[in-house]
Amino acid sequence: MHVMTVLPDFGMSMVSVNFPDGFEEKALAEMARSLETFKNTHIPAELKARAHVAHGGIYSEIIKAATSLGCDLIVLGSHRPEMKDYLIGPNAARVVRYATQSVFVVRE
Repeated sequence: MHVMTVLPDFGMSMVSVNFPDGFEEKALAEMARSLETFKNTHIPAELKARAHVAHGGIYSEIIKAATSLGCDLIVLGSHRPEMKDYLIGPNAARVVRYATQSVFVVRE
């Protein structure tokens, strides 16, 4: 089992100027610690889960990781949709649309 979270990239470079130097590295390290804590708290040790933190486009990083890890199934959460999202959130919708693996979307 693999558990993953993604730190979104800044998109446009002019956005990154609003963050302090080293922000991404610190955020990635904190996310890794938090994900490890989540994994150890919520997933039984016998499942031998591995935690992964990625940085970039959320849906593309999920698909890239699932493909490189040889995953058969992607399970992801989706927030309550707004009208513009229709049925599921935009990142979940893109994973469902573009992943070659089966995708199971879990609502809040």
